Amino acid sequence: MALFLDEAQVNELLDMPSCIEALDAAFKDKAEGLASNQGRRRIPVAGKRFIVMAGTMSQSTSGWCAIKAYGVGRSMDVFLYKVGEGLVSVMHASRLGKVRTGAASGLATRYMARADASRLGCFGTGDQAETQILAVAAVRKLESIHVYGRDAQRRRAFAEKMSGLLGREVIPVDRPEDAVKGRDIIVTMTNASTPLFDGKLVEPGTHINAAGANLRINRELDEHAVTRAGLIATDDVEGAKNECGDLDWPIQRGLMAWEKVYELAPIVAGRMAGRRSHDEITLFESQGIALEDAAAGKLIYERAVQRGIGTKLPF
Repeated sequence: MALFLDEAQVNELLDMPSCIEALDAAFKDKAEGLASNQGRRRIPVAGKRFIVMAGTMSQSTSGWCAIKAYGVGRSMDVFLYKVGEGLVSVMHASRLGKVRTGAASGLATRYMARADASRLGCFGTGDQAETQILAVAAVRKLESIHVYGRDAQRRRAFAEKMSGLLGREVIPVDRPEDAVKGRDIIVTMTNASTPLFDGKLVEPGTHINAAGANLRINRELDEHAVTRAGLIATDDVEGAKNECGDLDWPIQRGLMAWEKVYELAPIVAGRMAGRRSHDEITLFESQGIALEDAAAGKLIYERAVQRGIGTKLPF
């Protein structure tokens, strides 16, 4: 029988360091041709969009498939299948989505940021920004963290919350440039439709995780931030071609080409360098893919079985 897991149970079973490791293994599978991804499909219904995406992976002798569906109700759900067994779990996936999106940025930071990178600038003050910071903190020893959001009260409250979670001071800054200058890692997690900062301010050697925009009409980065990057990677190039406004804007204007955009998988697998020099600017454009849901879902399900957590469904 399939196992149902609610948000509280998912939250109990999924931690950031373990999720990063699960994604690391999944992206290595992808580099070996043992994992695949079906991009986001937005299907109109009753004035809304029903969104479906799927990913598969083959680890050891087991095959796994996850289908993620959301958009027409309050919940976001992942349906996890195991080859030879069929449906093994249905789990609410709001927390799962936030953690795995953060974990993808953590994974990119592990392989693309300088080894000595320690100064983080974050744009965004929501739950997703929280998991972005936690993920970067899991792979780099951060000495200072600056946070910018348009609402002064929210950014102060967010900085206070993150200071408590991390056990170190997180500083709310009043100007966007203060989250860029002097930073060697920058994270953007917003729904901005216009660029958040002047890309000319990005300092040599900086790594950027752009994680908020997965619609062509959204842009977090301007053309300067994108085209100054010596290496650009994304979790799925085909998905980025359909959804990434940050990349679509300069490419449509002839400022760069898709041939400059690489998959994260071969970087994780060690087939190509994630950074070619100390001063190179690197960029990870996160689209949020179902392969990440499959990896996180498998981890959650196996822990649930081990700990006897969840409700058995009558099918």
